[in-house]
Amino acid sequence: MKLACWNVNSLKVRLPQVLQWLQDNPVDVLCLQETKLTDDKFPVAEIEAAGFHVVFNGQKTYNGVAVLSRFPISDVVKNNPLFEDEQQRLLTVTIEGVRIVCAYIPNGQAPDSDKFQYKLAWLAALQKWLEQQKASYPELALLGDFNIAPEDRDVHDPAAWVGQNLVSEPERAAFQAMLNLPLVDSYRQFEQADKSFSWWDYRALGFRLNKGMRIDHILLSPALAARCTGCVIDRVPRKWEQPSDHAPVIATLS
Repeated sequence: MKLACWNVNSLKVRLPQVLQWLQDNPVDVLCLQETKLTDDKFPVAEIEAAGFHVVFNGQKTYNGVAVLSRFPISDVVKNNPLFEDEQQRLLTVTIEGVRIVCAYIPNGQAPDSDKFQYKLAWLAALQKWLEQQKASYPELALLGDFNIAPEDRDVHDPAAWVGQNLVSEPERAAFQAMLNLPLVDSYRQFEQADKSFSWWDYRALGFRLNKGMRIDHILLSPALAARCTGCVIDRVPRKWEQPSDHAPVIATLS
C-alpha cells in the first residue's frame, strides 16, 4: 500500500495536476490539504472517474482536507471531537484496516500571535485524539501539512529561522510528543539526501535556490513503520506551471 499527502493550495486550481499526478503515481491513498472548497463544490465526479473513493471536509477560501482511496472508506470522523473548531482541518477514516488521519495543522503566523496560541491548542487536542485513536487502531498513519520543521536539517538556513514560526521550541516539542506516542517519522526511517524539503516559498526563487523546509510528514504507528519500505518527496509537481508551493510525500508499505 502506498500512502501520500499533498498540500495542493487550492484544488479548484490544481485538480488537473492532482489527476495527472495520480495517473503518473499509482498511490492507494492520497490525503490532500488546503483544498479551499466548500463541500458542494468538491469535484467528486472527476475523482471517482479516476478510480478513487473520496471523502472531504471543506470550507470556502481557506483550509479544507480530503482523502482519496482506491479502497472503500469507512468510519469517517470530520474534525476533532475533542476540540471545537470552525476551521476544517482534520479528517479521520479507516481504509483496509488502517486508521488514516489527514491533518492540515495551523500555520501559527508568529510566536507572539493569537494564531500561534491557537496552533498550540490545536496540536494539544490532536495529541489527545491520536492517543485515543491509536489505542483502538494499532495500524495508524498521520499524514499532512504539519507546518512544523522538526529539526534544523529540515530547514534551508536554520540560523535565519531561529525562534520563528514553524521551527520554534513549542512547535518542535509538540512534534516530539507525537513521536513519543510512539509514532515514527517515516521519512527519517531511511537515508535521505541533505537539503531535502517539501515546501518552498513562491517568492525570491525559493524553489530554484532550494530555500525550502520539510513541513509535510507521514507519521506511522510502530506496526505500520515495521512495514514501511521507503518514503520519498516528489519534487516533480513543484516544477509544473502554476504549482502548489508544496510537494507530495509518499510512504510505501509492504
